[in-house]
Amino acid sequence: MATKKVTVTIPEDLLDEIRGEVAERGLSAYVAEALRFKRDRDRLLELVDWLQEEHGPVTEDERADAAAELEDLDAEHERRRAAGGHNPGEAA
Repeated sequence: MATKKVTVTIPEDLLDEIRGEVAERGLSAYVAEALRFKRDRDRLLELVDWLQEEHGPVTEDERADAAAELEDLDAEHERRRAAGGHNPGEAA
């Protein structure tokens, strides 16, 4: 993958804190990962805006249903982890 060196300005206290945490993988890798995360989040927010324009806002009932489904998935994941993982061909 091609890279390009750029100059950015970062608050000194934030830079000191990050450098203390990223010694092994390096500052550049950390910043690249953070930028990818931010870009992906921005794209998801654009999708949410578009979906709400097309279909209307998510209702409280829909939010509650989604939260319950996530809790069920988390519980199943924990159950499988406690049972010793999963087989290679089994969905996680």
